Amino acid sequence: MLLLAGSILASVLALVGPSTPVAHFLRRTIAAPLVGLQEGSESWRNSWLSRRQFTLARDSAALRAMNAQALAAENGQLRKLMGLGRRLGWGFIPAEALQTSVEQGLDFVTTLTLTAGSSAGVRKYSAVVAPEGLVGQVQTTDPTMSTAILYSNADFRASAMSGDRTAYGIVYPHQVGTSLRNRSYYLELRGVSFRTVLAPGTQIFTAGLGGTYPPGIAIGTVLRELDAAEGLSRTYLLTPAVNPSDVTSVLILTPQRSTQGVGNIWMSPVSTDSATKSIGLAGDSVARAAAAVAEQQRTATIDSVKRATVDSMTRALGVDPFAARRPARRDTTQRAKPDTVAGTPARAR
Repeated sequence: MLLLAGSILASVLALVGPSTPVAHFLRRTIAAPLVGLQEGSESWRNSWLSRRQFTLARDSAALRAMNAQALAAENGQLRKLMGLGRRLGWGFIPAEALQTSVEQGLDFVTTLTLTAGSSAGVRKYSAVVAPEGLVGQVQTTDPTMSTAILYSNADFRASAMSGDRTAYGIVYPHQVGTSLRNRSYYLELRGVSFRTVLAPGTQIFTAGLGGTYPPGIAIGTVLRELDAAEGLSRTYLLTPAVNPSDVTSVLILTPQRSTQGVGNIWMSPVSTDSATKSIGLAGDSVARAAAAVAEQQRTATIDSVKRATVDSMTRALGVDPFAARRPARRDTTQRAKPDTVAGTPARAR
């Protein structure tokens, strides 16, 4: 026991004591294992600290990159929203959208909480829009907050029309089955006239019927026609213009804006296409009319040439080609002569 205590004391003195020949000898002999353990532990600790610092720096860089991407996306969304606000001019209320209605743990948003309420002018049934198009409508309001249902909500309905106003219908959320897992962000355009065929890619906008949504807000594009029971209407599957998972900021339209409409904002490209088509059709009509006039002129010219040729032949040959078609003239000279028989007047007879 005394030997062990003496060895420990000598090792401690060799490790922490002043650098003397005795201490140096003890470090190389008796305390050599302890010195090795100490050096190994210090090396391991330094390596662990370096690794930790490297990990923290890497995580910080990744976090900054993620924040930069999120800020860039948010900045882009706000810029689009500001551009939409400038195009609207008046009749809207900006608000931040909080996604708080993910149903039963599924990534499926049906309602949004908006950071604007009745004190800011928000009213029930006000339309909620994003730069890409329609988001939903306000369902409930309080002085500082409001709740909006999205087009993915089962209660959503909206009158809709095609960009050229040749097809009208009602938009519903697309539900394959009764389970929540069968629900998606697709939409259905129902009640389209059976005689109207919409090609994939056709843009669909709000029609403004019913007074809830002003006309001209983008809803989505036609993906394909759905198989439906035989009837007098068609149903089309739509790809929405707005993804609810990406909505962070919105504009709430006021009643004045709903009355005025927003067709000059989302539908301007469609109006340009319609105008181009109209110009093309008008050009075709003018071309057809010009062709008809040219045909009439050509026919008239040919008839004139024929008549000139016939007149030339008549003068050259001295023959009237139309003599056979004319009725024979009756001789009226005998009526002018007195009725005589062998030179004797009629009275003498």
